Amino acid sequence: MATTSIDGAPRKARPASARAVVAGCAGNLIEHIDLGLYGYLAPTMAGTFFPSHDRTSALLGVYGAFALSYLAQPLGGVIFGRMGDRLGRRLVLLVTIVLVGALTACIGILPGYGQIGIAAPVLLLLVRLLQGIAHGGEYGSALTFMVEYAGPRRRGLYSGYASMGVFGGLLAAAGMSTLVSALLTQQQMGDWGWRLPFLAVLPLTVVGLLLRVGVDDTPEFLASREAGEKAPVSPVRETLRTQWRPLLLFSAGAMTNAVLSFVWVTYFPQWLENEGGLSGTSAFASHAVALAVFIPLLAVSGMVSDRIGRRLLLLAGFVSTIVLVPLSFWVAHGGTFGSALGAQLIYLVPEFCIAVPLAAWLPEMVPTRLRVTATALGFNLPFALFSGTAPIVATALVDWTGSLYAVAAYLGTLAAISFVVILRGLRETVHDDTLTPVPPKALPDTARPLAPDLTPKG
Repeated sequence: MATTSIDGAPRKARPASARAVVAGCAGNLIEHIDLGLYGYLAPTMAGTFFPSHDRTSALLGVYGAFALSYLAQPLGGVIFGRMGDRLGRRLVLLVTIVLVGALTACIGILPGYGQIGIAAPVLLLLVRLLQGIAHGGEYGSALTFMVEYAGPRRRGLYSGYASMGVFGGLLAAAGMSTLVSALLTQQQMGDWGWRLPFLAVLPLTVVGLLLRVGVDDTPEFLASREAGEKAPVSPVRETLRTQWRPLLLFSAGAMTNAVLSFVWVTYFPQWLENEGGLSGTSAFASHAVALAVFIPLLAVSGMVSDRIGRRLLLLAGFVSTIVLVPLSFWVAHGGTFGSALGAQLIYLVPEFCIAVPLAAWLPEMVPTRLRVTATALGFNLPFALFSGTAPIVATALVDWTGSLYAVAAYLGTLAAISFVVILRGLRETVHDDTLTPVPPKALPDTARPLAPDLTPKG
């Protein structure tokens, strides 16, 4: 990849490095270990932080704290998006990985309802809200970082790597949950065992921080600064004013992905244990095996989207959500390890088609100077509304109707809406040679670039 210096002479550009990919994935991994642990261990944690006489109410209370943390993510997107677009992507990655890791470990030392009464769920909620703010800056910044290191023909592949960090974190969480469940009795798990995986995140955070310290900021961000492009005065205001259409289109697709992902991560394993006839160890193990199969396929999904386009793969994903999720739930009723694993592999087909091309598409549609803010807001707003509420809605629907297929109907409705909006509104971006610049007339006079757009070209 070659770039141009500010005087027009060619200069040598840094190649996208494996270290940059690993550094970008590190925070995603830790963030989603936290989310996975919280989802997998929610039934066990419920008895620690809430009165245990009403199991459903206690579980909904833990899920409620999970949902409220998502409502804090847009605030994190605002705070860290501004930092990333004004001061650089690398700085945000350093700050967020420390916050995410430290707050995850904090959950492992919180006192329970039996020790401090009502203050226990209040403290849990406070930590989850702070985690939501940190999470709101992590994924958008890491995705931007990795896409800007990729060449124009590899943005899908690099987005696939970012998703591998996400699902790798969930796999690690599933493995840690399975391990402690297998080694400890149910009583030990309820008393203190569930805390161990949260505490184990702390050393992983130190490793991730060291990886990120050793990587430079992205060539594209540095080129824009070398070109004399001014940082946006108010990234959020400018993003909402100039990038509202891509954000709305993305949100229409992201709502299906948000529910699809988090029903599987946070609700499906505990349904397999509580209603599907499996032991907790078998439910966790089936989930871990499905994740292990799925993670390498995320890079394949990115390569496919680089070849055939984001739009076609997304549309296939929404159709397969409508068709395959009910089939997956039917298979899940088999009550065996094999049926649980088969159900999850079927369920992951639409996830294969949606998650990676959706992640690659938004950064392609927004300019360098606003990319962290736009990407953070694009992910955090729909995920705040739909991801955090997914386990609550799923639990309530099944409790109300007595059928898991009510969740399939909910997902099918969202997928149908996403299909229509993406079919009518999304233009293909995969063949663009550069990431989309902001037209000069769209910028406020005080923030116009001092030189032409010098986005690195492949």
